[in-house]
Amino acid sequence: MTPGIRKELAISYDEALARLPVALKTEGFGVLTEIDVAATMKQKLDVEFRRYKILGACNPALAHKALGIMLEIGVMLPCNVIVYERDGGGATVVAIDLM
Repeated sequence: MTPGIRKELAISYDEALARLPVALKTEGFGVLTEIDVAATMKQKLDVEFRRYKILGACNPALAHKALGIMLEIGVMLPCNVIVYERDGGGATVVAIDLM
């Protein structure tokens, strides 16, 4: 079960990370934050983890509209988009699907 929209890509993890901000921009989103999960796991727990990043993406117009309807929706902002390297190569991108 995937908690959102999932796309497995035949391109490398690095290529996926390079293309994702451009793809998000075409949909009106910008990347506000980036969390390197593997680096954080290594630093905090001294464990190895696959290459995995969480991008905090925001569409200001949609965020403004949602906050105008329900202030508590802020717990869902920014919208997280994850990118991770699959075993054997390639990358997977997952974004929350609120529809």
